[in-house]
Amino acid sequence: MSELPAAPEQIVHIVDDDEALRDSLVWMLESHGYAVSAHDSAEAFLAVCSPEMTGCLVLDVRMPGMSGLELFEELGRRHCALPAVFITGHGDVPMAVSALKKGAVDFIEKPFAEADMLRLIEHCLEREREGRARRRLEADTVRRLEHLTQREREVLDLIIAGKLNKQIADVLGISIKTVEVHRARVMEKMGANSLAVLVQSVVTVEPGNPSR
Repeated sequence: MSELPAAPEQIVHIVDDDEALRDSLVWMLESHGYAVSAHDSAEAFLAVCSPEMTGCLVLDVRMPGMSGLELFEELGRRHCALPAVFITGHGDVPMAVSALKKGAVDFIEKPFAEADMLRLIEHCLEREREGRARRRLEADTVRRLEHLTQREREVLDLIIAGKLNKQIADVLGISIKTVEVHRARVMEKMGANSLAVLVQSVVTVEPGNPSR
């Protein structure tokens, strides 16, 4: 039996031009067992970032050159979906609120308590794990849909539209027994053990269903 691939290591990516604060955060997080990568500017992080990165971001709102908020927006355009916590100084709260509206997890004001930062980091990492699992499930659903025959797909669409077997048979001009066979094959191919699971998985990747 082959082993499942190991889950990628989550890394806390710190982007802050303040060397003292950056070093302090690295020490604090590493002492609590987190893997950490530190960058002194938004541009430095952009040079190494990729959509495959896992973990989370700790971003200073205000930095020379590209700001933390501008970096977060650029990462969104690059489909780098890392949850982010913003570090703000006094007077930067409006910028942090703007970041929240754009999808950031939270912001924390300097000076901050170690426990508060650790709580936010753990929340971000849990959110990233959940998002990665959800994307993996959605990709699996899309792959399974591609393996359905045309007739199975027609039956599936009518199931999602709430049609009963007799109604599906009437619409497609086939027998109820044939509908039952196709329905069983659809459930098997989609890996669904209930109608609710089947509908939810398909509607998640195809929001336009049932009518498509």
